[in-house]
Amino acid sequence: MEALLTALADPARWRLVSLLAERPRPVGVLAELAGARQPQTTKHLQALERAGLVTAQRTGQRRIYALRPGPLRDLAAELHRLADTADRKGGPGETFDRYGLSLDAARAEAAEPGWADGRSFTFQRSLAGGPELVWRHLTEPSLLAGWWTPDDLRVSELVFEARPGGRIVQEYRDADDTTGADLVAGRAEGVVDEVRPAEHLSYRLSPQLPGGGAAFTAHVRLALRPSGAGTDLDVDYRVTGSTVESADFVAGIELGFGQSLDRLATILTATDAEIRSTR
Repeated sequence: MEALLTALADPARWRLVSLLAERPRPVGVLAELAGARQPQTTKHLQALERAGLVTAQRTGQRRIYALRPGPLRDLAAELHRLADTADRKGGPGETFDRYGLSLDAARAEAAEPGWADGRSFTFQRSLAGGPELVWRHLTEPSLLAGWWTPDDLRVSELVFEARPGGRIVQEYRDADDTTGADLVAGRAEGVVDEVRPAEHLSYRLSPQLPGGGAAFTAHVRLALRPSGAGTDLDVDYRVTGSTVESADFVAGIELGFGQSLDRLATILTATDAEIRSTR
């Protein structure tokens, strides 16, 4: 595929491909139609032949070239596959567009400090597994790290002390940055307020601005209730102390936290199924 793309990237070779798509032609005619010298045209045709795009046969003193359509069909199929992947319903592209709309709206609103104070978000999820299992994924750092960021990020540092007054530190990077070569994508620090194991958890968490200081403070309350299928989780997320610079952060709350909870649901479904299979 790389050789094919390299061959087609040259405008002169692309012109020859277009001419050969109409019908097979000799080198001299191709050079005349393309407005090029015959030696240059021959070199371009040889490059296209090496890439598998054209074939040739000699008739007397003439060399006739013809297009091989198969590689072009393969390229078209691959391009369609890439486009469908990027455009799939509910995929990253759709999420990116939704975040862009939220970002524009938040930036327009963020005219002065406190612009988003009191703004709240609610999330509900029906999760596999009992409250004890869910609680572990909400409070144990090794399990939190598996879901506590959106899909395009990964946790690079995590502290969660599940006791009143306990520290919280969440630092994350791009999911593809496994060596730490890129800048930290974000960092948040906070404190745990209330803990009732397997029932209730509340904490405050403040995303940090690039230059230091809190963008805003999130007051997060999570309630767990056993259900017939597992555990119902209710989350209340309230914003205070919002700064003008917090617009980008606030714009991503609904999508980002929702993605994280979706990942938690997926992990718990797999974990619960594994536990059941060993009984």
